[in-house]
Amino acid sequence: MILEMKVPSPGESIKEVEIATWLVKDGDYVEKDQAIAEVDSDKATLELPAEASGVITLKAEEGDAVAVGAIVCLIDTGAAKPSGAAPVAAAAPVAEAPKAEVKVEAPKAAPAAPSYAAGTPSPAARKILDEKNIAPETIVGTGKAGRITKEDAINAVPSMGTPTGGSRGVERTKLSMLRRKVSERLVAAKNDTAMLTTFNEVNMTPINNLRNEYKDAFKAKHGGVSLGYMSFFTKAVTRALQLYPDVNSMMDGDYKVAYDFCDISIAVSGPKGLMVPVVRNAENLTFRGIEAEIKRLALRARDGQITVDDMTGGTFTITNGGVFGSMLSTPIINPPQSGILGMHNIIERPIAVNGKVEIHPMMYVALSYDHRIIDGRESVGFLVAVKEALENPVELLCDNNPKKAFEL
Repeated sequence: MILEMKVPSPGESIKEVEIATWLVKDGDYVEKDQAIAEVDSDKATLELPAEASGVITLKAEEGDAVAVGAIVCLIDTGAAKPSGAAPVAAAAPVAEAPKAEVKVEAPKAAPAAPSYAAGTPSPAARKILDEKNIAPETIVGTGKAGRITKEDAINAVPSMGTPTGGSRGVERTKLSMLRRKVSERLVAAKNDTAMLTTFNEVNMTPINNLRNEYKDAFKAKHGGVSLGYMSFFTKAVTRALQLYPDVNSMMDGDYKVAYDFCDISIAVSGPKGLMVPVVRNAENLTFRGIEAEIKRLALRARDGQITVDDMTGGTFTITNGGVFGSMLSTPIINPPQSGILGMHNIIERPIAVNGKVEIHPMMYVALSYDHRIIDGRESVGFLVAVKEALENPVELLCDNNPKKAFEL
C-alpha cells in the first residue's frame, strides 16, 4: 500500500511551508514517527514525522515552498524492512593479466619559450589601463600569444587592495522562511510604528544580594530551577504594566486594544535563530512559576520543539542582549505589541550614593515604544517603575517577605 504524506497545518494562519532539510534519502526505509524532514513556516521550524513504516519516495526538494495539504512524499508500507548489510560474496580468482609490452618512451619536447607578446598590452589597451591606473602585470591577456587586448582592458576591474593570497570565497545561502518572516516583521515595525526609545540604569546590588542569599535554597527546594534575573525583571515589568496600562495595549487600525492580563514574550536564542515564546498570565505567577516556565520554553526552543502556539500572542516583550555582552541597544518592537524592554550586561561602575562615590554592578535598560499610543509620560514612568522595583525588590516584588515570595 502506498501512503501519501501531506503537509500538516502548523497553525490556523499558515498556508504554506518550506522544506528546510530532508533527514532521510529517497529510497530509505523509515520507521513510523521517525523524523523525516524539518519544515519552516513563517513562525517556527517543525519536524515532520513519518506516518507509517516503509520505503520513502520524496516528492519535494529542499528549499521548495509547498502548500499545506500538499503531498511531500510517498511511503510504501508493504515494503519489507531490509535486514543487515548483505554478506560480501567471495572474490572470484583473478586471472593473471598478460604482461604489457615494453615501450620506449619518446623524448619529451622542450617547453616552448614564452612569447614576447604575453602580458603586453596593445597601444589602445595600454591607454585604457593607464586611465584606470591598472598595472598590465595584473591582467591575463586573451589575445594572440597572451597579448592584452583592448577588450581585456575595458573589462579589467581596479584592485580594491593588495592581494594577500588568502581565501576570498563567497557563499550564497537562501534564508529560511522563518528568518525571512522575522526580517519582514522587523522592517514593518520600523516603517509602520512611531518607535522611540528611552533609557535608564539600574543598580543591581539589591537583586544580587537577594540571589546570593536565597539561590541555593531556591534551587534545592524547586527541583533544580534556578533563581535567575528574568523572574525579577518579569515581576518588575508586570507591576509596571499594571501601573501604566497604555504600555500593555496595541493599535488596531483606529482603535486601541487594552489588556487586563500580562502575557510576556521572552526573546530566546535557538538553533534556528531568535524565538519569542510567551509566558501566559505572568502577573499571576510566582518567582518559581516564572523561572520554571522560562526554562521549559527555552529548552523547547533549543531542541527545536517550539510550536506556533508557544509564540502566539504576547502583550509585551523582554529581550536580554546582556547575555551576549551588549552594553546598550535600542530594541525593535515586536509587532503588534507597543513596547519592548531591553536588558543589557552588568558592569561595575562608580556611582554617587548619599554623596559618596561607590562601586556597584549597574545595568542599562531601554524601553522602545510606539509613540502613536504611548506618550512620554507613560513610557518614562513605566521605565522608572521598573527601575524602582528592581532596586527595591524586597518591598515591591517580595512584599517584604522573600522566603514566602520564593516559596521556601
